[in-house]
Amino acid sequence: MRGPVTSGWLLVALCAVTAAYCLVRMRRCTGAERQEAGGEAVMGLGMAVMGVPATVLSPPDGLWAAYAVVFGAAGARALWGLSGFRAARCAGRGTHHGHHLVGSLAMVYMAVPMAGAAGTGHAGHSGGGLPLVTGALLVYYGVHVLRAGARLVPVAAVAPASGTVAVTGPDRGDGRELVAACRLVMAVAMLAMLLTM
Repeated sequence: MRGPVTSGWLLVALCAVTAAYCLVRMRRCTGAERQEAGGEAVMGLGMAVMGVPATVLSPPDGLWAAYAVVFGAAGARALWGLSGFRAARCAGRGTHHGHHLVGSLAMVYMAVPMAGAAGTGHAGHSGGGLPLVTGALLVYYGVHVLRAGARLVPVAAVAPASGTVAVTGPDRGDGRELVAACRLVMAVAMLAMLLTM
């Protein structure tokens, strides 16, 4: 990806740590939660590799084509999760499958121009996106980041009888707030990558 080297490495570090947490979470979960954690780990690792500054490390030939295949398959899996065949098994998880589908397609969208640029000797310079598609993805991820961030902010509540203020937030003691924070990190990273298109 294009951009300053320092911000590229920060993006790599955040995505790698997020992916590592998702792998740990995958070991603790079962069923649909385990599949979600696995999908998020793949997305985080993929974004970490994509975020490595091209001026520092030249990607091997065929990497971006492999990305397109891997994330195309991840998109097909997310689409399967949205289908009616699995609706009964995955009740309430349709929106997350939809988000995985958008994320996977966004990764394919960014990898295809990079694969073309690698073939012409301009690896690391994506710049081949369609403005309308890039804009739609930026809006999607911008709204997602704002909504997810707002859910993580503690809210002050005043008890009417006593007049005391209690701060409530997303911390339920079960780790869901950390999962939400990891998803927020990946959405911000996706925004940063899309801005280079």
